[in-house]
Amino acid sequence: MTMIENSRIKRLNQNSIQDGDFVLYWMQASQRPNYNHALEYGIELANKYMQPLAVYVGVSPSYPEANLRSYSFMLDGLEKTCDALFERGISFGIELSSPEIGIVKHTRSASLVVVDRGYLRHQRLWRMHVAERVKCPLIQVETDVVVPLEVASPKEEYTAGTFRPKICRALDKYLVSLKPVSIENPVPDVFRHDSFERPSKILSSLDIDRRIPPVNWLESGYDSALDTFHSFLDGGLDIFEDLRNDPSENHLSNMSPYLHFGQISPLYMALRVLDAESPGTASYIEELLVRRELSMNFVYYNPHYDTLQCLPDWAKSTLEIHSADKREYIYSLSEFENAETHDSYWNAAQKEMVKCGKMHGYMRMYWGKKILEWSETPEIAYQNAIYLNNKYELDGRDPNGYAGVAWCFGKHDRAWKERPIFGKVRYMNARGLERKFDIDRYVKRIDTID
Repeated sequence: MTMIENSRIKRLNQNSIQDGDFVLYWMQASQRPNYNHALEYGIELANKYMQPLAVYVGVSPSYPEANLRSYSFMLDGLEKTCDALFERGISFGIELSSPEIGIVKHTRSASLVVVDRGYLRHQRLWRMHVAERVKCPLIQVETDVVVPLEVASPKEEYTAGTFRPKICRALDKYLVSLKPVSIENPVPDVFRHDSFERPSKILSSLDIDRRIPPVNWLESGYDSALDTFHSFLDGGLDIFEDLRNDPSENHLSNMSPYLHFGQISPLYMALRVLDAESPGTASYIEELLVRRELSMNFVYYNPHYDTLQCLPDWAKSTLEIHSADKREYIYSLSEFENAETHDSYWNAAQKEMVKCGKMHGYMRMYWGKKILEWSETPEIAYQNAIYLNNKYELDGRDPNGYAGVAWCFGKHDRAWKERPIFGKVRYMNARGLERKFDIDRYVKRIDTID
């Protein structure tokens, strides 16, 4: 038996176990074949009831703001997950169907359903929808954070400073290695009676925006995530503390796309980083655990996470007071999207996002601040930043993405010296980039990317 903490497990309804043929894991947020608490718990239950385990993935034909880039990365990863699960003796079925609709249909022969946890509005509604409609138990297992959300904090946290001591107090209990469980009734073809397709076949049938091409610099999937991560541990963690904020150096782990699609476990990453005992360990743990899990806290407890209303009162007030301040530059959404501003540094950041599906973290802050400065109103700025972030970033449309945009407008920050347009919201300018970094080298690097 794995030692999965009870606080990760929550029954979403009180239905009795059905006289079914298999245990079903509804895989949505955690799309990986290993180091997955929901999967291992499903195996435990399948063994307990002497049944096989089947894994189901419903691919929404209209996932909010998704396009060819995001669907490609996800489905490439699921193709590899399918093969890895089959090797473990676990059946895998994937279909083009709104997830909360498709899963209900496939529970008719299931004894019970296990599901991983999502924090965004629509992800939570999906699980509520299913819990109310299936006849069997629906059991949620949280596996895409190290510390379960309500354990880390029972309320929305004001800043990383208020959140950090709470999550750190819980780490000893939850930084526990997860060992795989062998399935005792391996039947890799439970879904043989259904007309499921390979994940790669689904992509061609999607009616989606195909103007945003897939990325070619980062390979999707669990094994690729491990390779990328271990390469960073070997060659990048030691210098992470000193160089992580320098866009001209680009010494990042590039793990956020994998974390976004649940292709790697943050618990696994945290354990390996701590084992490394590197000069970069503290900085990386701060980003992986404190900042990332603060973003889950944000979108879960704040229903307005995707609008300006999510901000603390001081930020909303100061931005409103300065809303009518004269702006030297005002750009349209089209001009932002096409990197047509007067600022070559900002343009490079936008081009990096469009070309690579990922922007350097420090430039992401500068990028968001300047959208605020160069938009007609803070409301328009917020909408534009969310739109661009979600459209182009592989790690957009998730808690980290929403928290990152909100930070640029004052979320999880304090009030600073008052100035035009920004009010008391933290200000950034081009001179700061020039003073701290060889920022022209960053621009040249982006210009060489095809």
